[in-house]
Amino acid sequence: MIAIEFPAPDFKLVREGNKELIFDTYRKKYVSLTPEEWVRQNFLNYLVKSLQYPGKLIGIEKEIYLGELKKRCDIVVYNRAMQPWMIVECKEMNVPLSLATVEQIARYHMVLQAVYLVITNGVHTYCCLYQPDQGKWVFLGEIPAYGI
Repeated sequence: MIAIEFPAPDFKLVREGNKELIFDTYRKKYVSLTPEEWVRQNFLNYLVKSLQYPGKLIGIEKEIYLGELKKRCDIVVYNRAMQPWMIVECKEMNVPLSLATVEQIARYHMVLQAVYLVITNGVHTYCCLYQPDQGKWVFLGEIPAYGI
């Protein structure tokens, strides 16, 4: 498990009726502030502010197809050649990360072929590196620096 210290949030929040919204700077719009969205926005903040990931190379809720099923990846980080480099699956804080979560992100990897896979619920975070020459995944002790 990777310990993450999230930077202080500086989110723009508004209320519309009985609904709270958060401004997503990557999608450039207000979105419903669900418990999962809170984790996603904090993790994005961590990648960009703490690890210096380039915000312009991050995609949010990217659509992919698994056969005929349309799915959405929470976060996709691209390398400078715009190829998927990391996939991040976010769950709300009270949802334990399970084998089902790992299977979900593994299915996304079958389509996107990213080098790194990350699962997080804001409390627990795991990161794996794919080693294609050995055909296996290795769990890492930290989120990799962006330097490609």
